[in-house]
Order: sequence, then structure tokens, then C-alpha cells
Amino acid sequence: MTNETKPTSRNALYRVSQLMGFLLGARFFVAILLTFALYVSTFFLFNREESFRNFVFDYKVHFIIICSVLSILAGGIINRFYDKEKDQLVKPFRSRLQNFLKEKYFLTAYVILNALSLGLSFFVSHRVFIFFLIYQFLMWFYSHKLSKIIVLNNFTFVALTLYPFFGMLIYYQTFSLKILFLAIFLFLMLFIIDVTKDTLTRNADKMFGYETIANRLGFQNTRSILLILLIITLIVSLILSVGIGFKNIIAWYFLLTIVVILGTVYMLFRNQKNDKFKSLNLLRLWIFFGILAMLLDGIYHKYPWLI
Repeated sequence: MTNETKPTSRNALYRVSQLMGFLLGARFFVAILLTFALYVSTFFLFNREESFRNFVFDYKVHFIIICSVLSILAGGIINRFYDKEKDQLVKPFRSRLQNFLKEKYFLTAYVILNALSLGLSFFVSHRVFIFFLIYQFLMWFYSHKLSKIIVLNNFTFVALTLYPFFGMLIYYQTFSLKILFLAIFLFLMLFIIDVTKDTLTRNADKMFGYETIANRLGFQNTRSILLILLIITLIVSLILSVGIGFKNIIAWYFLLTIVVILGTVYMLFRNQKNDKFKSLNLLRLWIFFGILAMLLDGIYHKYPWLI
């Protein structure tokens, strides 16, 4: 009985490890967060006139978001394929889990996810199909070439992260000064996060031929660039908080962002052990809080009886 139980438990553990390896390789948890962000921003920011009922039954919106998620998952897989050697050094635990699956399974999943995304997008319209075809090509090209080119790698990474939101903006044709400043704020935050991440992987990037601001200019100069970007973000946050008005929940989020930025600057210049890692996670967490703030603000204005 014991001899039968052990192989079964080992087999189950192996399958779970394979599943976790695939989910981490495809950046499934990042895709979940982006899905949440897409739904919140689409309904409460881009969609101004459509009722909740019409939004729920607007299959085109759901298909576009699903296509975005499928493309993001595929992008995570292809990025993992090109960064495999570097990830073994900087993300050893994740790499061990991913080794439970053969490369052919990842590549098969990459093809299937992209094909599903393009198939659904073609069902919506030929313009949406072209939109996602370009998106998938750019994600492959980023992983293949652009991720190793200084500055361009950071700009491309941020642009690809924002690409699905740009698609929803075009779909609803909702352009305003508020959305422009929100886009600038999010672009700056993601750019700062990506550059800060490069300071943590500087040695590995240099070893595998990734040209980044951190390994080209050194940490001192990179820190000065981050300081300038953080000051600009602080100014944008102040403009947004005053412009939106403090009767809105989201305005208080941007006001508190100033405190978060000052804390990030303090940690970057204190430069003690794990400070860069802490500042990186603080900024990532603050973006998530921003999504929650947008959700609460939207509910407060559209459905105040729920709060």
C-alpha cells in the first residue's frame, strides 16, 4: 500500500510542478492582473456612456480583452525562450520549475495561443486582426532583438505593456486630457520599474549581452536618471490630483503617490541591502493599488449605492 502511494504522490507533485512551470513561463499571473486592469479601465475610464448591461453583452469588448490576454501569455512564453539562460541565473527557482516541461510544449503553446488570439480577433473584424498581428510580431521582435538594445528595450517593454489599453482607447474613441496624463503617469511608472529592475540584473545582463542603462552608465548615473523620472512622475501626479479634484477617490491616490515617490527616492539614495528590490516591489504594488483606486472611484460615481 505504501509503495503504491509514494509513486502516485510523486507523480502528482511532478504534474503540479509542470503546471506551475508553464504558468510562470507564460507569466499567467501577470496576465491575470492585466486582465483585471483592462476590464476596470475599459468600463470606468474609456466607456463613458454604455450601461453595465450593454457592456456585459458587448461581445467585441470581451473578445478583444481575451485576445489581449492570449497574446500576452504567448509573449511571456517567447520572452522566456530567449531569456532562458539569463533566467537560470537571476530566477533559479522559476527556471527549475520550467525545466519540468520540454521546450516543444512551450513552443506548441506559443503557436496555439497566438493562433487562438488571431482567430478570435478575425471574428471581431479585420482591423482587430491586424492590430493583434502587429502586437504579436512586436512581442516576438522585442524578445528576439530589441530586448538587448539600450533604452529601446525599456521603451518597447513599456509600450507593449500599454498596447492593449491603447486598443481599447481606439475602440471607444475616448480621448481627453485626463487620459493623456494618466497614460503619461503609467508610462513613467512602468519605465522606472523596468530601469530599476535592470539595476538588479546588471551583472547577468552584461554576461548575456543585454545592453541596459544600468550596465552601460553604471548605478550612480542610472540612479540620477531614475531621480529625474521620479520627479517628473511626482509633478504629473500633482497635476492629476488637482485636475481631477479631491472629491474623487482617484485624486487621493495620486496625492499619496507623491509620498510613495519620496519613499522610493529615499531608498534609492540610501542604497542599503535590498533597497532596490524593496523600491521595485513598492512601485509594482502601487500600480496595483491604482487599479483598485480606479475601480472604487468608478463604482462611487456610477453606483454610489454599492459603497
